[in-house]
Amino acid sequence: MPFDQLKRRAFITLLGGAAAWPLAARAQQRDGMRRIGVLLPAAPDDAEQQSWLGAFLQGLAQSGWITGRNIRIETRWTKFDPEETRKYAAELVALAPDVIFAAGTSTVGPLLRLTRSVPIVFPLAADPVAAGLVESLARPGGNVTGFMSFEIGFSAKWLELLKEIAPGVKRAVVLRTLATAAGPGQFGVIQALAPSLGVELRPIDTQDAGEIERAVVAFASGPNGGLIAATGGGVLKHRELIVALAARHRLPAIYAYRIHVMSGGLISYGLDNLDQYRRAAGYVDRILRGEKPADLPVQAPTKYELVINLKTAKALGIEVPATLLARADEVIE
Repeated sequence: MPFDQLKRRAFITLLGGAAAWPLAARAQQRDGMRRIGVLLPAAPDDAEQQSWLGAFLQGLAQSGWITGRNIRIETRWTKFDPEETRKYAAELVALAPDVIFAAGTSTVGPLLRLTRSVPIVFPLAADPVAAGLVESLARPGGNVTGFMSFEIGFSAKWLELLKEIAPGVKRAVVLRTLATAAGPGQFGVIQALAPSLGVELRPIDTQDAGEIERAVVAFASGPNGGLIAATGGGVLKHRELIVALAARHRLPAIYAYRIHVMSGGLISYGLDNLDQYRRAAGYVDRILRGEKPADLPVQAPTKYELVINLKTAKALGIEVPATLLARADEVIE
């Protein structure tokens, strides 16, 4: 075959290969921007989630990554809907980003079913090994790494604090998400401590709002009740309902998330999510600079916060112990 024909055929082959590249990847090469996909299990008008995302963006900026200058961010909000999560996960993977930032098992899981090559960083995951997100905490081994939302033994603190703020509690419902690996584990830790504190437990799954309401209403018909809302998407999705039920039935309640107390809940003890999102930005930075998720160990939390709502305590007739107030990171009056 003549040399000119060979060159022509090679050129056509090259064009054909280029046509197969993802459009986003080709655009990325043209404008020099790095792409970050963001998948969050909440609604876009969720003020608390927006503040956490702001902390992530702030962390990126501190590492020199500025939106519109050298990074482009594609954000999708799932509204806690599994179908929306799968749809948006597919959208983000199709954009061929340099890295995807995804909060929680409910978002990382669907992404992993679509890609084993695009790096994924999570700021929160209750038990990433049990959930199958990573091979081990020290050596994640695949395309995913990030930050644990808490260590499983931490769950006992919720019952301890509930008894401290409301010593009369002898029965407690525990709201947890059965669909996640952490849900049963959390309940197991609380259950192991309960006899020594003289508390009987009743677990409630958080998948369905109607089930939550029916179970809490039935439970509240008895005396000396309290409520523990552990971690999980269901607890966040139905937070307004859970806080309202606790208030309506005068149940002293402790929550894993500060956002519940901001919505009128009594007390929360859990992660400083702003800190988690800022720290996760550091891993995104390292990946953008060439490091591999497989080599970045999953890190444990470093900051927890205790938040107390004195207005709610007063409505429940609870006098918060001075020792507990002194330990609080935030008091709402």
